[in-house]
Amino acid sequence: MKNVGLVLEGGGMRGVYTGGVLEFFSEHQLFFPYVIGVSAGACNGASYVSRQRGRNYQVTVDLVNHPNYISYKNLLKRKGLFGMDFIFDEIPNKLVPFDYQTFEEVPETFLIGTTNCDTGDPVYFEKKNCLRDVSTVLRASSSLPLMAPMVSYKGLNLLDGGISDPIPIKKSVEEGNSKNVVILTRNLGYRKQRERFTSLLHRPYKKRYPNLIEKMNTRHNLYNETLQYIEEEEMKGNTFVLRPTQPLQVGRIERDKQKLHDLYQLGYNDAKQIHAQLQNWLHG
Repeated sequence: MKNVGLVLEGGGMRGVYTGGVLEFFSEHQLFFPYVIGVSAGACNGASYVSRQRGRNYQVTVDLVNHPNYISYKNLLKRKGLFGMDFIFDEIPNKLVPFDYQTFEEVPETFLIGTTNCDTGDPVYFEKKNCLRDVSTVLRASSSLPLMAPMVSYKGLNLLDGGISDPIPIKKSVEEGNSKNVVILTRNLGYRKQRERFTSLLHRPYKKRYPNLIEKMNTRHNLYNETLQYIEEEEMKGNTFVLRPTQPLQVGRIERDKQKLHDLYQLGYNDAKQIHAQLQNWLHG
């Protein structure tokens, strides 16, 4: 399989869908030479690349009701709704250990998208350049404004990769992938509206990070333009898209374990349903 990329959208807890898709891929030894993701997509992608079947379910479903995972107490005490220390330190290093060795040894190119708060531009970190810092980079890629603090890494102030490149298919194309499999976390026909809370960003970020403010204010346009591009590439046969086939019952900060389980299972079943079609597309 050459010049084929796997592109993973974020979406907070909606990313559980992606975890289900990737679980099916892993079971059937379907691994892509190039994987790129942002936010929850990157987090799911890391466990997929490290060959840790079942890990995404453990991290995003089994542990979701842990008091340090998602809570308003985190927002008050740690300045973030998600317990970022818990998710990106305690989980990968203690509770559900991440296999750093396999992650390093596998041949796939793996990129994690983040946003440079000073410029508003996307910054991508390749696996080989952040092997032992992967949890820090994943944390940066998943840090939403107002919900998590900025992450300082290699002299850069970073936040969620979905701000500047919500579905990084064009980066994959730029790097030579003529065909791309894209896993989305929204139903067919979805289009993003302007974020209602962007005005809240002006107080903490306006003076120091005006480019970040501008990117947040126009993010819905970028997202919708990217979706349009993906749909056009899908019509041309250059892109194979997986998206939830049932209406979503899960939000970005969902804590209902049954809903998350059902979404994970939907991702797995959707991948199972299209497996033969995907194989024909890949080898056609």
